Amino acid sequence: METLRDILDAAARGVFPPADGRTTVVPQACRRDAGVLAFTAHSVVFTDEDPAWVHETLRGLDCDTLAATMNPRFLAALLERTGRTSETIDAMLVADPLPGEPPLALKEIEDGGHPRIAYARGRRDDVRAWEAEGGVVVVGRGIAGRPEVSVEVDEGVRHRGLGRALATAARHLVAEPLWAQVAPGNARSTRAFQAAGYRPVGAEALLLQCQGS
Repeated sequence: METLRDILDAAARGVFPPADGRTTVVPQACRRDAGVLAFTAHSVVFTDEDPAWVHETLRGLDCDTLAATMNPRFLAALLERTGRTSETIDAMLVADPLPGEPPLALKEIEDGGHPRIAYARGRRDDVRAWEAEGGVVVVGRGIAGRPEVSVEVDEGVRHRGLGRALATAARHLVAEPLWAQVAPGNARSTRAFQAAGYRPVGAEALLLQCQGS
């Protein structure tokens, strides 16, 4: 059986699931992460719930089948069934690693209690963070162990290209394709990641474990 990581690795290479309007259900790669990935005319639901329930629930929706997995009613049903929470639907972007040292002076943050590190550890493993003057870049392993990045720019130095520079620098810190999740409404971040060479490949709804579960 094709795994979630197989699907993601193929998408990073530009090889996507067939645009056949269908939904593939695969097991979760770990207990922490469940959710939905939407590619062009094909969705992937990664959950340890019964695939038959997933398909039956999707058939019961009165909406375009191509949009069914991201329909709020399906996501609400999946959240209720799994006892999870969710924050938003993100755009998925990916970029290839770059050789050499980052073209930006970075200093690794050793303080494990740093707010950005603490936040990332709720969603990723092997989290590391670096700071530059006016910003922070965080890298860790998220869905199915894929490398994921997030950046933060201080309010006082925005609109100067630092977000793009941090996103570019992150590509020098990894040896595998690097993924970014960006809320579609965050146009500033979307532009920064695309300017740094990240390619949009789909959408994602991540279902989070409730605290204490």
